[in-house]
Amino acid sequence: MNPTLGELLERIRELEAQIDGELRRRRAELQADFEHRRVRFEAAVLERQRRFRIGALRYILDAELRHLAAAPVSYLVFFPIALLDLAVTLYQHVCFPLFGIGRVRRGDFFAFDRMHLGYLNVIEKVNCAYCSYANGVAGYVREVVGRTEQYWCPIKHSRHIVQAHAYYHGFVDFGDAQAYRDELARLRTALAAMARDRPPPAAD
Repeated sequence: MNPTLGELLERIRELEAQIDGELRRRRAELQADFEHRRVRFEAAVLERQRRFRIGALRYILDAELRHLAAAPVSYLVFFPIALLDLAVTLYQHVCFPLFGIGRVRRGDFFAFDRMHLGYLNVIEKVNCAYCSYANGVAGYVREVVGRTEQYWCPIKHSRHIVQAHAYYHGFVDFGDAQAYRDELARLRTALAAMARDRPPPAAD
């Protein structure tokens, strides 16, 4: 990898660590504790949250018509998302061992913690769970496909890619035939060396 690019990626990882620290500080201010991956609020905090909750019936009656009209289509998308989740899970469990790639831990990409918020009604909690699931699947699929791309075609594109996956910047440059032949085996070996319990790499 280009040394300058490596330095920039390291700076990005440092900034992400600072962001995580700030988010932890903010959660502490809001008195949100975590116990075995479960969120726990102090009783007084939870009671203050509940004062902002809108009942489910009122929530529906006050909803804008455009939101009600969009709801059936929005929820129909769940089925292709779930099918994609199933297909990618089957793919990596069958193919990754054959390729020598460490499997992606699916659970690392899903967080269903908003149900503990006292200011959300049951409809809002379902909506939040749906969004969490869809975004989790997107992140999970991105990681599986990113590892697959590193194994089969680790070549950068000729143009800028918006929000390329975390492995992309380690790929060889577009048009550099010698680097591709020289680096392919190393990039595959790097995937094989990844421990199954290693967290996903920092995104750019």
